[in-house]
Amino acid sequence: MRIKVSLIILAMLAAPVSHGWAQESQQTYEVVVERGVVAAMRDGVKLRADIYRPRNDGKFPVLLERTPYDKNGGLSFGMRAAAKGYVVVIQDVRGRYTSEGEWYPFKHESDDGYDTVEWAALLPHADGRVGMFGGSYVGATQMLTAINHPPHLAGICPVVTASNYHNGWTYQGGAFEQWFNESWTSGLAQDTMTRIVKADTNARVGAEVLPLTKYPLFNLNFSPGQDDLKHVAAPYFLDWLAHPDYDDYWKRWSIEENYPSIQVPAFTVAAWYDIFQGGSLKNYQGMLSKAGNPAARKDQKLLVVIGGHAGSGSKIGDLDFGPAAADYDENDVILLWYDYLFHGVKNRLATGKPVRIFVMGANVWRDEDAWPLARARETKYFLESREKAAGPSSAGVLSTRTASGEGSESFVYDPMKPAPTVGGPLCCDPEHLPAGPRDQRPVEARDDVLSYSTPQLTQDTEVTGPVTMELYASSSAVDTDFTAKLVDVWPNGYAQNLTEGIVRAVYRDSDAKPQALEPGKVYPFHIDLWSTSNVFLKGHRIRLEVSSSNFPRFDRNLNTGKNAADDQTSVKATNTIYHDAKYPSALILPIVSP
Repeated sequence: MRIKVSLIILAMLAAPVSHGWAQESQQTYEVVVERGVVAAMRDGVKLRADIYRPRNDGKFPVLLERTPYDKNGGLSFGMRAAAKGYVVVIQDVRGRYTSEGEWYPFKHESDDGYDTVEWAALLPHADGRVGMFGGSYVGATQMLTAINHPPHLAGICPVVTASNYHNGWTYQGGAFEQWFNESWTSGLAQDTMTRIVKADTNARVGAEVLPLTKYPLFNLNFSPGQDDLKHVAAPYFLDWLAHPDYDDYWKRWSIEENYPSIQVPAFTVAAWYDIFQGGSLKNYQGMLSKAGNPAARKDQKLLVVIGGHAGSGSKIGDLDFGPAAADYDENDVILLWYDYLFHGVKNRLATGKPVRIFVMGANVWRDEDAWPLARARETKYFLESREKAAGPSSAGVLSTRTASGEGSESFVYDPMKPAPTVGGPLCCDPEHLPAGPRDQRPVEARDDVLSYSTPQLTQDTEVTGPVTMELYASSSAVDTDFTAKLVDVWPNGYAQNLTEGIVRAVYRDSDAKPQALEPGKVYPFHIDLWSTSNVFLKGHRIRLEVSSSNFPRFDRNLNTGKNAADDQTSVKATNTIYHDAKYPSALILPIVSP
């Protein structure tokens, strides 16, 4: 009886605060919790899950989360959703916490996901429909399951996750996502090492290395002996470093190449300052146009919030985006989706437009017919500079007029003194490197960062959609990086970063076949800055920053053609940005008219 009472209380504590998103049904159920329920995979490995279900003899749809982050974290959502009429299954993926087997990111998720969906569909209180949910790597478990199309999978809700585990997860534009890869892997290695120590008291790597998150275990400049530790705790980290090109190692897990295999509706959640923003938006567009059946293509929804991995609530980074921003709650959104999909609730997803975005600057939510916006007008802002474009007194200009005459700026990029990362789309150690919008003026004061700005705007100017840069540049080195960052400059000088990108020069034409630069030769580079939605208010300025480093978000390019993981020898590079009639470097913005 005590257990029953506690379960009822938990269900009541988990009752939702709707924030204007979920339209909750009135019926509620008492909740039964089953711990450590075993599901055997096709190779005999046993995975364990906690199951939350209504204390009722009926049949209910299943909501499934497959997580590497400990199934015990699903208590609150499990109680809440089960009280609403769902069977909720929270499973530790292979090799994590209570589940058996080897932990290796992405490797087993398609097959294990398929087997788990089919197992969950046959649970005693399941009605045969299974929907998946969750964010980040939990979004990856959904996407990798969906491309394997288990028959009983009926919907997914991937939140802030990638579309390609090479470009957009481990690498971007050819550069190694150093901060994310190191911090995420170090956190995951904690459970791996704990399991090793528990399994073998004579383990060569003992408890004295724990907790790993206090040690710089996963970094590119490790000391002798640490390589062996990596082989034990996270061999995949070394594999990532060994495969900088987009090769068969990565293609076996590509979501982008398998959209036609996805057969189910999806509600995709992206975020402007999120580390997987580019992939989340690609997933929505890819499933919308290529999903394997018309019903799935028709029933694709997109929500774009502010922070994602960079934070939640109204305050993200330095800025408070107002009361509307606080309306978003991930659990509300998941239930909104499945109430619509499985229970036929006539909520916002049933009656509204398929796309909902948060427009920064104006700080409001807005519904749209499509992404990208059809009415957005692609506008080129050409780079100009009559004087030095670097440092706090930068004379760099952005203009919609085509450049005439000659124009260029050079700066020296020294890998031993890289431009620092300040905010932006980061994960997973905010204590040491905070994410989100941060003042970029300290970065712009450097002599290896070029800044180009419009005059103060005479009217509000909305930029919503994909942001790119067409760059013409040369280098004295055989390889280097070029970075670009879109910034909103406030009247008081505060420089708010919005979105950013990078290209490693040897990957300028292909992420599969690197090609060295010919020193001194001018090349065209395309830099993908992903997307944003921001109203540059009257009196503000639009700014573009161009440099050759953004460290430690991305690894330092040594300018030698060798990777920082393999070599510590570096050379300085003199990099030149061109902006004239022959080489019209430009920032390309999607301008939305009022």
